[in-house]
Amino acid sequence: MDIFAGVIVGLLVLMLLVTAHEFGHFIAARRNGVKVLEFGICFPPRAIAWVKDPETKKWKRIPRKDWKKPQDGLIFSLNWLPIGGFCQMDGESDADTKKGTFGAASYWAKTKILFAGVAMNWLVAFIIFTILAWAGMPKFIDNQFTIENDTKTNATLVEITSIAENSPAEQAGLQKGDRIVSLDGNNYTHAYEITDYNEAHAGENVTYEIQRKDANNETTVTLQKQVTLNPKESEYLLGVTMASAQTLSYSTWSAPIVGAGLTLQLTGETFKGVGVMIGNLISGTARLFSPNAEVRESGQEAISSVRDSVSGPVGIIGQLFPAFTAAGPANLAFLAALISVSLACMNVLPVPALDGGRWLLITIYKIRKKKLTKETEEKIVARAFMVLLALIFIVTILDIVRLAQ
Repeated sequence: MDIFAGVIVGLLVLMLLVTAHEFGHFIAARRNGVKVLEFGICFPPRAIAWVKDPETKKWKRIPRKDWKKPQDGLIFSLNWLPIGGFCQMDGESDADTKKGTFGAASYWAKTKILFAGVAMNWLVAFIIFTILAWAGMPKFIDNQFTIENDTKTNATLVEITSIAENSPAEQAGLQKGDRIVSLDGNNYTHAYEITDYNEAHAGENVTYEIQRKDANNETTVTLQKQVTLNPKESEYLLGVTMASAQTLSYSTWSAPIVGAGLTLQLTGETFKGVGVMIGNLISGTARLFSPNAEVRESGQEAISSVRDSVSGPVGIIGQLFPAFTAAGPANLAFLAALISVSLACMNVLPVPALDGGRWLLITIYKIRKKKLTKETEEKIVARAFMVLLALIFIVTILDIVRLAQ
């Protein structure tokens, strides 16, 4: 049920983020005199649609029998496939010259329209991070951006989430839901620290100080439990699973600054990660052809690191969202903002099927003072789109393999 709920939440969040991206194109197009034929939430087939009468400015529902007929006003539609949204502009080819089309807009107007979706994704991330900075910001990266003189943190205790039968933990009287205060008087706030301590004291007696709530969850008592850990060669030392402490930071006046700073920081980290990934892919592939076995092995490791660092829709929806949904609203919101940043960075890349690539294509032909014909543009974009689809297919297969494992 948790996985199912996480998948539903993931689809909803991705749909909203992509719709926000397309809404950026919509606003920029309308403000720059480009006619928008249809703005849709989710992808066709269509579920329901309305059209805005250009004279009365009122919305009316379009009967199903008239869906394929051209409409005079802006169409707003809700569709069945929950994987995004779209903004269909009139004359989307750069070669179109009719007034009100994308092609007839000025170069500066096209630039604003193409990058408005990217700007909207950065804006969404900024808003989410600003709210989190005020309400409680999780920490996920080293040196995460904060304003030190306006940041307060609170760290919850590590919680025991399950106990193995006949384990040292069960024999000592530890229970699911207990929160670990200290080990032999040492305070720890992360599960890995507790695990390291147990490994260093395998086979020994360890005093666990824990907090436990009563049956009605009304009062909390502090208890001490003597635990005799299993020897080092055993299957487990303590026999529990633990949830690491979540450190939240809180800001007041600096919340918008933290929101902007973290958005910029994660943007930089995303581009850095893409650069490292491309470098590993190129260098790893080159090393595969080396006559030296060690060099070939290092090349395989570099390519494996690329494979492990990439996740597609299946991995994001099937793994990340269920995990982050279970971890709580703050973690889920952080993930949504991070994906929004990733969408912005991805669409800036100079790939013709993406916003940045289309802008680069238009710019190159403008500099060369040559006309970008509709046929040439469609051919370039279609080939780039096929490459993207192939990459998405490969990543999806890898995601399925990882889920199966």
